[in-house]
Amino acid sequence: MNDRHIASAFDRDLEGVQALVLKMGGLVEAALSDAAAALETRDEALAEQVRSGDTAIDALEEQVNSECVRLIALRSPTASDLRTVLTVMKISASLERCGDYAKNLAKRSMVLAQMHSIDGAAGSIRRMSRQVGLMLKDALDAFIARDVGLATSVLQQDREIDQMYTALFREFLTHMMEDPRNITACMHLHFIAKNIERVGDHATTIAEQVIYLATGSLPSSPRPKSESVIAGDR
Repeated sequence: MNDRHIASAFDRDLEGVQALVLKMGGLVEAALSDAAAALETRDEALAEQVRSGDTAIDALEEQVNSECVRLIALRSPTASDLRTVLTVMKISASLERCGDYAKNLAKRSMVLAQMHSIDGAAGSIRRMSRQVGLMLKDALDAFIARDVGLATSVLQQDREIDQMYTALFREFLTHMMEDPRNITACMHLHFIAKNIERVGDHATTIAEQVIYLATGSLPSSPRPKSESVIAGDR
């Protein structure tokens, strides 16, 4: 087999692996959206669907890793191609963690469905989840297009997610201080908000990997974080 055929085979294999990553991304985006909807509508069946669906995301990550290891072993990729393979593995790892956060959101929504609701909380969580879902979509779109500008915009969006999280945290504290009976529900809601904020962090990580893939180096400046993020939270 000549060099051209080897390169063509590598490109086909790499396209297949990237397609798996995009499939993972689609499942994670849907899981996050469905988990937030289950919380808002108190739909335990939908929450259980999200929880059980996480196994498909885990299986895809394992498949991505296996394919990447095979590519490295069989194709011996050179510098730029190796960078692509390693980036794919890192992105799939971030997506797997996002799937875990969506699963945790769903599990807590099942618990919250048995408690009295906190006024406005589920809607606020849903809005934050929708914003993070769009951020994750932008990060994956940037990956496919190798779009540094779009990836950079994802880094900027993380500040807004931090602000939303901080506002929710303060809202929950107010509810707890007003009525101690709200404490348990608000603690669950706080952990849900924190999980969503972590998905935003992983979307930012994916965007940073896109910049690394396109330019050969990670962003030199620190991530733009909101000054309103609660002290000691990071």
